[in-house]
Amino acid sequence: MNYRNKLIKLPQNRVWRSYLGGRILDELIGKSNPCDSRYPEDWIGSVTVARNPDSRNENEGISKIEIEEQELLFTDLIALDPKYFLGKEHLARFGQKPMVLVKLLDSAVRLHFQAHPTAQFAKLHLNTTSGKAEAYHILSIREGIEEPFVYLGFQRPPDRAEFKRCIEQQDIKTMESFFDKIKVKPGDTLFIPGGVPHAIGGGILMVEVMEPSDLAVRFEFERGGYVLPESARFMSRGLDFCLDIFDFEAKPETLVRSEYMFEPRLEVTYGKNAHRYHLIGPETTPCYRIKKSIVQGTIERHETTFFIGVITKGSCVIKTPESAIELKTYDKFFCPACLGPYTIKADDEVHILECFGPNKPN
Repeated sequence: MNYRNKLIKLPQNRVWRSYLGGRILDELIGKSNPCDSRYPEDWIGSVTVARNPDSRNENEGISKIEIEEQELLFTDLIALDPKYFLGKEHLARFGQKPMVLVKLLDSAVRLHFQAHPTAQFAKLHLNTTSGKAEAYHILSIREGIEEPFVYLGFQRPPDRAEFKRCIEQQDIKTMESFFDKIKVKPGDTLFIPGGVPHAIGGGILMVEVMEPSDLAVRFEFERGGYVLPESARFMSRGLDFCLDIFDFEAKPETLVRSEYMFEPRLEVTYGKNAHRYHLIGPETTPCYRIKKSIVQGTIERHETTFFIGVITKGSCVIKTPESAIELKTYDKFFCPACLGPYTIKADDEVHILECFGPNKPN
């Protein structure tokens, strides 16, 4: 099997979730009757297992890759040549795991109110190395959604006892009063630290980047006609245990926009019409880096670390000395750490979101 000296194009990897969405993801693969369902997410280049209630597929969440008409799990592909795919330094620090999870998420409804543990909490109390700090890059908004939003942090925090009462009684109206809607638009990039309560609004297509776990405390039990079983609410722990995860500090919208929303910052200029921008890096989180390249014309690059790429606008051809792949809007690919030099050719402007693994240690 010849996997070297080429980018790995990534097919859809739909994963069951407890909320509705995915019609746009259906359209991307040409389904004859695209519709919203319980498969609203595409996990991209994933080696992370989904924590779904009653799942009978032990590999759900892990991507399948096809190379030379042979299908194999992404975990098995990496195991064939981990140094080539992930790089010597990453391999020494983390083993054969990319340590980043990337998704295309297509919400038809507002998601459950939820929060995720920090890495520190997960290590101390959950016997795992990763929490779930998330980042969102908004791609588009569905027709008919006039004010797209996310909830991000308590703007009016409850005390612990009142919050527990709301969860036990499922007093959603009171829960909503703890939050303001934070309006978002295509191109926005947001960061949601572990512990911060949040929810994604309906009608949003985004790239979601996170630590490689599926740990969630969902304190709203029903969305879109589906009631979460108890095992899917509090990570199979109790409510009192999970209340320790939450950040109860007030986060007014001005703070959210200044500390958790980011504008692109120019990083590299390749020529008159080709630039790479910095979105999220070590100043925000040690868990991953997110960059965005905008290219028109032809440029040559040579990476030293792997990344997962998503075409967010336009199309291009990416060539190595031995291969070429054509990519269009919302196509995805994996760039191995030891790929070597490659060129990007775009007749018209192409935008590429590039999601890297953890930052190198100082």
